[in-house]
Amino acid sequence: MAPGLDGTAPYGITTGPDGALWWVEIAAGRVGRITTGGEISGFPLPDPAARPHVIAADPTGDGCWFTEWGAGSIGHVAPDGTFRHARLPAPGAEPHGLAVTADGTVWAALESGRPARLRPA
Repeated sequence: MAPGLDGTAPYGITTGPDGALWWVEIAAGRVGRITTGGEISGFPLPDPAARPHVIAADPTGDGCWFTEWGAGSIGHVAPDGTFRHARLPAPGAEPHGLAVTADGTVWAALESGRPARLRPA
């Protein structure tokens, strides 16, 4: 385990468009990043109870998308740690799975058994 990750429950990992590895920390409410040189960064979510679950690279090169199943949202984090969030309309949506298509459309698998589509502007 990398230094500083004890108790954070790291989950999901992807190679970001910046070449670094990105993951979510479900117990800490944070997104983590490690460069190929070993530099670790942690970006706390605005809602620490959001329970980030899955992460996928943004094909536009602007960071990563991730699910916030505790908050019923899809989040985006840029390499500088800037967040934006899209609330899902279904109550209790609990987004778990995530995929991002080449055109930037974000799909999430919801606990309700339906997919959700987010088309970022």
